[in-house]
Amino acid sequence: MRLLILGLGYTTSRLCERLRPHGWRIAGTTRDGRGDSIAFADSDRVRFEIGEATHILSSVPPADDDDPVLAAYADALEASGARLAYLSSTGVYGDAGGAWVDESAPTGGGRRSARADADARWLALGARVFRLPGIYGPGRSPLDRVLEGRAHRVDLAGQVFSRVHVDDIVEGVAAGLDAPAGAYNLSDDLPCSQNVVIEHAARLLGMPPPPLVPVESLSPMARGFYAENRRVANGKAKRVLGWRPRYPDYRLGLRALSATTSPASTSTAPAAASSDQR
Repeated sequence: MRLLILGLGYTTSRLCERLRPHGWRIAGTTRDGRGDSIAFADSDRVRFEIGEATHILSSVPPADDDDPVLAAYADALEASGARLAYLSSTGVYGDAGGAWVDESAPTGGGRRSARADADARWLALGARVFRLPGIYGPGRSPLDRVLEGRAHRVDLAGQVFSRVHVDDIVEGVAAGLDAPAGAYNLSDDLPCSQNVVIEHAARLLGMPPPPLVPVESLSPMARGFYAENRRVANGKAKRVLGWRPRYPDYRLGLRALSATTSPASTSTAPAAASSDQR
């Protein structure tokens, strides 16, 4: 089994750790070819790896309203015969007014039109498309944002989001690489307000919650994030992939992370609140 990962990063690096002990041979690209990775622009090498791979996973997001992987290598992917997979976003569903959305919900009406277009193009290639909500995990969680002074609560009633622990993404992708082609939502079982999650993180750390800020004070990008409101259903992944999240809600996920995250474990000085919610 040979896996080519186009876009080694936070989530896909953990996928490598999960698969290698089970006999997978893995090659991966990065923008600059650092370490043992392949430079994405090294066309000859990337095309060789595409031809050799049994499975190909792209985690490269759209850039300049286009998918860089499809722009450079769509012909090779179509000819490869490999099983294709793509890490997408539940942002493709747009605003649902707080309602539940599953894989049958329409896409393309939200702020992430380029992501929705890439999502549709990968599906047309016969890929397994994993749609992900807000990702958290070691070093990238509400606990870290609270500790670093980057967390904030937004004064916006009724706002609901879904999220997923990075290790649950890894298990879902591992289970889905040979699954039937199509879209799969990988999210936890308890969509809720971002404020509730931040408050729980602060309690675990024994710190006061950050103050409420008006949505108008956020950056345009962050305001766009809060303009969308939805609950993401994960029933298809459970039925078809046999997947079950190890951390089915934020409380279990943050409790596990809090064992290695504490005020004494970070030397980062407090910073101004950030609009980065992922």
